[in-house]
Amino acid sequence: MIRVIVIVIIVAFIGIQFVPVSRTNPPVTGEIKAPENVMDVLRNSCYDCHSNENSWPWYSKIAPVSWLVVSDVNEGREYLNFSDWQSYSAKDKAEDLKETWEDVEEGEMPLWYYLPLHPEAKLSGADKETLKNWVQSGGPH
Repeated sequence: MIRVIVIVIIVAFIGIQFVPVSRTNPPVTGEIKAPENVMDVLRNSCYDCHSNENSWPWYSKIAPVSWLVVSDVNEGREYLNFSDWQSYSAKDKAEDLKETWEDVEEGEMPLWYYLPLHPEAKLSGADKETLKNWVQSGGPH
């Protein structure tokens, strides 16, 4: 009986690999403009989910993890996409910057489950201070 269960699990795992997921990187249409130190923080900690420049790591190609990764990236891009920044209204930009800083300040971003596989994305105190100062100064000019 256990052997049958193991075989069913293996067949199911192999089968789900054929469920298509769309790992895309649409063109960058209007990237955010920020000082280099701010861009470094954004690229290291935010761009994998909040831009059209995702690196799509190896595990994003293995179901069912691929489903979560693609869903998170699509949701992140929908919420805030630094690659489409120039298409946002001034009001949306101001609100997005404020909300971004609040999410960082409250420890909600980057997502806790993203960090174990991407320790370089963990925001240091200096990174947080850089973002805070930039947002409080009005962000992109």
